[in-house]
Amino acid sequence: MRSPSFLARIVGMANVAVVALAIIGLLVIPGEPAAPKTALSRRATPEPVATPEPTPPPGIVATAESAREVKANELGKVPVIMYHRIVGKRQASIDRTPAQLRQELDKLARQGYVPISAREFAAGDIRVPPGKFPVVLTFDDGHPSHFGLDAQGNVKPDTAVAIILETAAKHAGFRPVATFWINHTPFGLQTEQEQAAAVKWLTGNGFEVANHTWAHPNLRTLSTTKVRKQLAKAERLLVRLGAGPAKTMALPYGSMPRKKKAARSGTWEGTRYDYDGVFLAGAEPSLSPYAKNFDRGAIQRIQSNGKKGECRKWCSQYWLEWLNKHPGERYVSDGDPERISIPSRLRGNIGAKRGLRINAY
Repeated sequence: MRSPSFLARIVGMANVAVVALAIIGLLVIPGEPAAPKTALSRRATPEPVATPEPTPPPGIVATAESAREVKANELGKVPVIMYHRIVGKRQASIDRTPAQLRQELDKLARQGYVPISAREFAAGDIRVPPGKFPVVLTFDDGHPSHFGLDAQGNVKPDTAVAIILETAAKHAGFRPVATFWINHTPFGLQTEQEQAAAVKWLTGNGFEVANHTWAHPNLRTLSTTKVRKQLAKAERLLVRLGAGPAKTMALPYGSMPRKKKAARSGTWEGTRYDYDGVFLAGAEPSLSPYAKNFDRGAIQRIQSNGKKGECRKWCSQYWLEWLNKHPGERYVSDGDPERISIPSRLRGNIGAKRGLRINAY
């Protein structure tokens, strides 16, 4: 195990690396072939169905015995995975292909991860069956590769939403849930009528649509007034489209404003925003929202990628393997949303303001 001080140093350096990667942006990957299509990628998109509320089976009351049996640890780390474009041929280091997304989601499902939204995670509303692990799937920028409807009103194949639905159809218990953080032209749609139809479909099927600023600037370079303007203008759009007011926000490039509080709450020309969670760009699993040191104003994420270059120790393949090798560090649910179940040794790490009952074993 690495010491907390060592982790703090490397995480700081990792966040700088991730932000720098995003700002220089879309570095071309010379000669890297697109991942081959699988048989699954040729399947028809399943008909969308309303996502059930994230409610565990009725009657679950966690006890010390039941928590011990599933090795519950609701102060463990949670992977919040960050995606950008989902394209057939990667042109940037942060792009993923449909086949790569399918492969990662299939692996998560087989390993026992259950998706929850960023909103649910930030609010501490984690309703996952006992012995399972929450994962938060997040998509930045509202790219057309994330979601679209064809002329018949069906989800376009090979989009992120289509692949999430396919994975849920294959794996019982894998909730088709994700968070899409958008800018002023969500999913490449040009009219508010089209945008509203897309948002209505997404929110009606259990997905979260939230704030990624109006124009995707580096907030660190802006005055506090301009930071508030960027967030408030996006809030107005989200409200008009039927998705607002948002409860979460992702920082463009993972770059925090000079006045940190302005990212989480503020007012501009009569429009107020107030977020349960502000999300960074990397580069390790997040602390549990019940943990004493959890910072709602700077929630960690992991870039989806393999173990190459800077991603050898910072991206999703590395961290998912690390969590499998260190199961005692991973968030494991007790199945009871009214209790926080933890090994007794972790009792002192729970945030003092949590109103839920502590179930230590």
